[in-house]
Parts: sequence; structure tokens; C-alpha cells
Amino acid sequence: MSGDEILVGFDGSADARLALGWALDEAQHSGRPVRLAYVFEWVTVTGWIGPGMAPGIWPDETARRQVEELVGEAAADAAAERPGVTVHGDVLDGPPALVLQERSAEAGLLVLGSRGHGGFGGLLAGSTAVAVTAHAHCPVVVVRHGSTGAAGPVVVGVDGSEPSRVALGFAVERAAKRKMPLRVVRITDPPDGRRRPSDHDEQAVAAEERAVVEKSLAAWQGTFPDLPVTVVVTPGNPAATLVEASREAQLVVVGSRGRGGLRGMLLGSVSQQLIQHSQCPVAVVRER
Repeated sequence: MSGDEILVGFDGSADARLALGWALDEAQHSGRPVRLAYVFEWVTVTGWIGPGMAPGIWPDETARRQVEELVGEAAADAAAERPGVTVHGDVLDGPPALVLQERSAEAGLLVLGSRGHGGFGGLLAGSTAVAVTAHAHCPVVVVRHGSTGAAGPVVVGVDGSEPSRVALGFAVERAAKRKMPLRVVRITDPPDGRRRPSDHDEQAVAAEERAVVEKSLAAWQGTFPDLPVTVVVTPGNPAATLVEASREAQLVVVGSRGRGGLRGMLLGSVSQQLIQHSQCPVAVVRER
């Protein structure tokens, strides 16, 4: 696997096929190859299964051949649908979350559906998507069923933390390559539920925060001078504000943890809330 590949966690589910579609769009804009990865977790079936019968292993070799055919057909169909995109397919062994985390160290981007065949109907995002997003070595995009993100701006949440600065760069590049506007959202409320002094000037705070955001944007606007950018500075809850913004966005981008994140947490509350509730695909970005 080359370091610029787009890795797609693929199990043939509806969400995985949506993730593949998003990855193919990204590949067309970026020129990157796409690699589908179907991960088998082999399970020993124990307990009484009949007289004279030994414990079995699932999936068996027949199931593996069927999956290899599934992945091969999906890769071939994707390559035929997008003639300019190089598409590969792999069938791997091991716990899916762990294998995808390890493979992400060699990828430029990892794309997942929010739930695969192992998901429960009541869960908005599956355990694999949450675990991989928390531990991946590269940016992760989670595509939820029903979250097409077909139109609208690229939205990025910034709070001045290092992860949010990395997220801003990711969002700028995606918006520029897709020739879509960028909306930068800055929440003025202090992190961790702390309160500002009762005599603070909300307008002065907003002007100060806007100046900080525009300073961060200056270098990028020199690189992409034609990129339309809107800066939104507003009080409120960061997760709720970005979930609301996702209703008219094609992609929402956040850092893995912001200023309010606890040091021991690999995935912050805002990114977790977006994975569960966003109305468009979500990119969670961290430094390698």
C-alpha cells in the first residue's frame, strides 16, 4: 500500500457502498488510488454441535472465496464506473477495527461507513467506526446512511487547538479541489462549560475570535486565492452547532480533540457527536 492511497473499509453493506462512492469522488479530485479492504475475523464455534463433530471455524474457506469474489467485483465495478481511478481490493484477516487501524498507518485517508453488517439497528454509528476513528493514524471520513453531502459548503470547526489547525488545512484543500465554498465555524463559548465574566463584551469577544480565525486562514488564502470563504463566529454548543451546519454541508471537518478534550481521550466529544448525528459525511483529522 502506498502512503497516498484512500483506504476503504468495505464489507458489502449499504453504508460501505456509500463510503466507497465518497472515496471514488475524492479519488477523482485528488488523483489518489483507492483500496478496498474487507477484514475477516475468524471465530471458533465451540460448545456441543452434534455427536462426533469437532468445533468449527467461521467463516470457512467457501465463505472466504465468496468474499474475494465480492471484493473483486466491487473493485472492478468501481474502476469501470470511474475510468481515471485506480482501484484495488484486499481480503484481510483479524479483528476489523485493529486491522484497519494498523493499515491506516500506510494510507493517506481512511473512509468508513458508519455501520456494517455487524451493526445493531438502534445504533447510529457502529463500534468499528468509532474505534477506528479514535485510533487511526491518518484522517478518517465516516459516511452515514442518508448523509449524501451532495451539495453545500465544506464546513470546518476550529477552536485554536493544534488538531483544529490541522483540520482547517484538510478542509481548505478539500474545498479548493472540489471547487466548493468553505465555511469556518468558531464557537466563542469557553470549553468545559466554563463561564465568561458577567461583564464581558460579546461583540468584542467575537471580533477577537474572528481576527484569530482570519489570521489562520491568511496563509491558505495565499495558496488558494479563489476559494470562497465564510467565517462564522457564534456562541453556542460546538457539537450542536456543527450538527446543525451539517444539514446543508457536503462535508464537516473537525480535529480529533479540541481545547475541551481530556488528555487521555483520543476522540473528543464534538467528533463523537458528529459521527453519531451529522447529516453529511464527517472527517476527523489528526496529525500523524
